[in-house]
Amino acid sequence: MVRKRIKATKADAPVTTVVVMRLYVAGRAPNSVKAIANLEAICRRYLRDGYKLEVVDVCEHPHRALADGVIVTPSLAKLSPGPTSNVIGDLSDTGSVVAALGLHAGEAG
Repeated sequence: MVRKRIKATKADAPVTTVVVMRLYVAGRAPNSVKAIANLEAICRRYLRDGYKLEVVDVCEHPHRALADGVIVTPSLAKLSPGPTSNVIGDLSDTGSVVAALGLHAGEAG
């Protein structure tokens, strides 16, 4: 019996889910700076390149924040994949942020 070796094609490649987030901050306020640093660390540890992050400075774009219903900063909104979620604060509680993003603490990659 002769076995053929089959090469994996691009269609066989695993699908990577991209987490889309929006972080609302208030300029260079201490909690906003801390939230950015904490989120960057979480993304490096748990998401690597599997995320898209938009940072909105509500001092520069107040109408955007109002239109999006944001009244407190820093505030992180997970937009996709669903379900959507929000986390308010400096994002120092890694467990809460990871849970809100729909990840598991053991998924660090």
